[in-house]
Amino acid sequence: MENSITLFGASGHGKVIIDILQSNSFPIELVVDDNPKTETLLGIPVLKVSDFDFTRIQNMIISIGNNKIRKAISEKYKVNYINAIHSTVILSKNSELGVGTVIMAGAIVNPNVIIGNHCIINTGAIIEHDCSVSDYAHISPGVSLAGNVTIGEGAHVGIGACVLPGVRIGKWATIGAGTVVLKDVPNYAIVAGNPATILKYNTKDEF
Repeated sequence: MENSITLFGASGHGKVIIDILQSNSFPIELVVDDNPKTETLLGIPVLKVSDFDFTRIQNMIISIGNNKIRKAISEKYKVNYINAIHSTVILSKNSELGVGTVIMAGAIVNPNVIIGNHCIINTGAIIEHDCSVSDYAHISPGVSLAGNVTIGEGAHVGIGACVLPGVRIGKWATIGAGTVVLKDVPNYAIVAGNPATILKYNTKDEF
């Protein structure tokens, strides 16, 4: 199928990406997965990775929510990655996107925002002016990033969190759901609460 899209990951996250692509009438060929639990995903055929010829791929999106796994797959399979942007997204023409990034329904991305490769900007998230979201980061549903916020590689900002202007979130940090972040968060830190408090650190060896 000309200009067809393959998804890597037959998960719930994959279902959302299928919906995004269908909202834009993009052709989806199939879904591949290391250990598929189903033969179809929202009517799209699912094939085991070991049975798939990756030289066939025209375009691919990694449909896996785990930031670490998404990074590993992108480094293993050097194919043409594309973005998926829901038709309801408000995306400033003065923003920049890398490749393999997904922006879900109702999200708003304002001017001078830079979003890296293989990021997830989830449902209803707000990314204000002059923010930078590094590769493999995940901005969860309902998150609000105020202006000039920097999100490090692989960081995960939980559902409904708020990050105040100018704050820097370190690489592979985790921001708990509903957290209010008033000041910078170190690399690998796990924070939660209002205001955000460091609970512990992710293990650096995992990333």
